[in-house]
Amino acid sequence: MSANLAAALALEGHRVGLMDADIYGPNIPRMFGVDTKPEVQGGKIQALQAHGVKLMSLGFIVERDAPAIWRGPIIMKIIGQFLRDVAWGELDYFLVDLPPGTGDAQLSLTQIVRLHGALIVTTPQEMAVGDSLRGAKMFERVGVKVVGVVENMSYFVCPHCNTRSEVFLAGGGTRLAAELHVPLLGQVPLQAGMAELADRGTPIVLGEPESPAAVALRSLARTVVERVAGLAPALPLTAPR
Repeated sequence: MSANLAAALALEGHRVGLMDADIYGPNIPRMFGVDTKPEVQGGKIQALQAHGVKLMSLGFIVERDAPAIWRGPIIMKIIGQFLRDVAWGELDYFLVDLPPGTGDAQLSLTQIVRLHGALIVTTPQEMAVGDSLRGAKMFERVGVKVVGVVENMSYFVCPHCNTRSEVFLAGGGTRLAAELHVPLLGQVPLQAGMAELADRGTPIVLGEPESPAAVALRSLARTVVERVAGLAPALPLTAPR
């Protein structure tokens, strides 16, 4: 979701940065087809770039099969370095790809940087909705505005007959948005071939721009631009609450 949202924003002409804060599963390098190590110039790590998006991920630095067996303080240090020691340049939008849940990455981010808002991504099933609700409540508790909810894997459109099918139980994103009193920003369908494109380093908004998923993702990007315009950033926390 974050990879395609970043690529879609870049397609609209925005200057976009994407930081991979999923320290235990840094997949952004593969999704953008980049596997080189970043250079250091003038004491600053130079963000890599692909598809018009500036990127930074632990996956650029450690070996692909190296397990990240680290505790919270190290996670916070890595996220701090990615924020402070990377030459991001001038950006219109800075996206952070977070792991699911309410762990060290989320809390570290709220302590270090002023966030304008959080996008909550769920799938339609109640189990996923429950996990997403806890994540949203964490951001609310630390003073970060929840911009809205995105429902991924919402439905499936048959490529042969264009029939729409609800693969999972429908309505999870709508119920979550209602419980949080925020808008449902978009519903992204399951898309055949999307995973293969991601493995090749091509976001579907670029690889199959007319597909139902790509159309939904580009619409989501435009909606996000509208929703975050004028939002004031939250103040960073000084300590966990």
